[in-house]
Amino acid sequence: MTTRARTTTVSWTRANARRLDRQSLSGSTPPAGAAVHDATGAVATMLGAHAQVLSAAELSAGLRAPGVTRTDVRTALWTDRTLVKTFGPRGTVHLLPADELPMWTGALSAVPTGTGPFSKDARMTPDQVEAVLAAVTDALTGAELTVDELSDEVIARTGPWAGDLVMPAFQGMWPRWRQVLHLAGHRGALCYAPNRGRKATYTNPGTTPMPGPEATAALVRRYLRAYGPATPVHFAQWLAAPRGWAGQLFDGLARAGAIEEVDFEGCGAAWVEAGDTLFPSAAPRGVRLLPYFDAFSIASRPRELLFPGAAYTRALAGGQAGNFPVLLVDGTVAGVWHQRRSGKRIAVTVEPLSPLDAGRTRALEEQVEVLGEVLEGTPELTIGKVTVGGHA
Repeated sequence: MTTRARTTTVSWTRANARRLDRQSLSGSTPPAGAAVHDATGAVATMLGAHAQVLSAAELSAGLRAPGVTRTDVRTALWTDRTLVKTFGPRGTVHLLPADELPMWTGALSAVPTGTGPFSKDARMTPDQVEAVLAAVTDALTGAELTVDELSDEVIARTGPWAGDLVMPAFQGMWPRWRQVLHLAGHRGALCYAPNRGRKATYTNPGTTPMPGPEATAALVRRYLRAYGPATPVHFAQWLAAPRGWAGQLFDGLARAGAIEEVDFEGCGAAWVEAGDTLFPSAAPRGVRLLPYFDAFSIASRPRELLFPGAAYTRALAGGQAGNFPVLLVDGTVAGVWHQRRSGKRIAVTVEPLSPLDAGRTRALEEQVEVLGEVLEGTPELTIGKVTVGGHA
């Protein structure tokens, strides 16, 4: 990694304050032109909303954009098509802005892949992978297919080998070709379409990926604006990419003058976008609720500073963020929470790790009201022990 003189020293408090500001999570007035006004803008600021559970993505977006509801997110996704549901960072389902899909697919396609977790008998050759990807592209162009319908089309276009039941699944075995389903999303050949009843469907988004070097450079700059200062290891962990590849990527951008090195508390050498060295002077203040796998919880590093003390044990699952919805107090994790919906009623239980004073209790009550507005329900707050486990 190229070493340069570090002219800026950044404390954790100031870095955390800037990250919160840039995601409209601080409660302060964003700089002119930086305010988030709609669901698509909110998703863009966080670099994708984790959408394995769609209600969590809806809440992540709504909490960043005042007045945005789950209906607004669904309208952006299925009617206006300004959002796309597809396989994003770490191979997990995300909402991504449609106009950023060329960058995302170009960058994700450029990430080196290993042999995968599948047994030797289940794997496909490189030629078979490309044949399946071509079949998926062709089958989904102008169509919306369930996974079973897509499976029939892929097998018909490639051969019986693609349908061999060799992949362990939840209640049986999946056909061989499905091991590259997320890769088809990364290549821009596949995204989700509206459900058909209770079944998910897929379509071809019709996007052309940006060239890999251009796309990865753009993604690093976007990542550093949202979550910097950060190291190549942080970026690799966020993207589920090889660390060596990420280090080479940062090194090339540093030589090109696109990023610059700073001294970051808890990390030493870290990076920001070139010239992006202004940070708030005031420490974060306020109370926030963030849902499962919220992008801020996942991407903010060092994790031990975002999850200080007892929060590291209570709000993480073996060091993994996102399994528990979290309570932020003054910018750091200070508890967990859970919601249970029954019709319009939303029972919200919040477990602070230390008692909240009257002012913070009022702020929490206000956050719960906002949660109800986003999810279009009637919330009822209980402050007490959360008894369910992670990702419940």
